[in-house]
Amino acid sequence: MATKTIKIEKARFDTKLPIEQKLLFEKAARLGGYRNLTDFVISTVQIKAKEIISEREQVLASQRDSEIFFEAITNPNTPNQALQAAANDFKALLSE
Repeated sequence: MATKTIKIEKARFDTKLPIEQKLLFEKAARLGGYRNLTDFVISTVQIKAKEIISEREQVLASQRDSEIFFEAITNPNTPNQALQAAANDFKALLSE
């Protein structure tokens, strides 16, 4: 039986920061129960990145929905036969 091996490509991310900030991050990592500073940084940044992306995508979707809505209101399509028939049926019910 053959097994598949999945190769995960990795990239490096280096940064320089003030020692006070590094000490603060290391303390937070220890108190948070992370194995090391790298795990803390990656986990925290990933959570924040997903939050920012989700929030931005909601705003963009909301903007698109608004554009579609206002376009429909300002430039409505003419009613098709089914809608006209439904309106006529409704008017007939009201006049009874």
